[in-house]
Amino acid sequence: MALQILPSFLAADLGHLADELRRAEASGADAIHLDIMDPTFVPNMSFGPSVVDFCRRTCPGFYRNVHLMMNRPDLYLDAFAQAGAQTIQIHVEADCDLHTELRRIRARGLRNAIVLNPETPVARLEPYLGEVDEILVMTVHPGFGGQRFIADCLPKLAYLRRRLPTIDLMVDGGVDAETAPLAARAGANQLVAGSYLFRQPDMAAAVAGLRRDLAACAGQEAR
Repeated sequence: MALQILPSFLAADLGHLADELRRAEASGADAIHLDIMDPTFVPNMSFGPSVVDFCRRTCPGFYRNVHLMMNRPDLYLDAFAQAGAQTIQIHVEADCDLHTELRRIRARGLRNAIVLNPETPVARLEPYLGEVDEILVMTVHPGFGGQRFIADCLPKLAYLRRRLPTIDLMVDGGVDAETAPLAARAGANQLVAGSYLFRQPDMAAAVAGLRRDLAACAGQEAR
């Protein structure tokens, strides 16, 4: 499994998006994580397909990981695929036929993922585990950046790592230099960090530090 760090674009300075995106790419991060919110699934709104397209045009070589926090992601899959998403993540709590939508994502030549909110039992993922390329476990309640890491989610990560030892297992929410090792020891190999990374004057040093933590916990050498 690859050890990956993904800055969350939600935490970028909205007045300097191009510069922030280039800074994230130059930091050595593996991908940009784009949180797409509708105000019924979460109490906030964020980006649309045009921002994904902006990322593709601005930094075409920087991988685009798109997280759809939506009740009806099925209505928007094609728009985000056409805009340049390379991975599309949908919630197990969404109001659609997840089997169908996970297949649709793969049929577009993209990676798919299922996402689990903090309050949702991990058993809800069981019907989909054989159909996904990666799993994202939220360690905050989705909707806003800068929240405190919910450590009670760590057993879900540990269970999923035991259940699927080779799958890409991502964690998102409250990730920083203190919580990253907790998530990595529980089994995460992909870390999304928003506020922590974009607030750093030297994002490259922060990314390198998180990568060392991941590697140490996974018993691997950092790149």
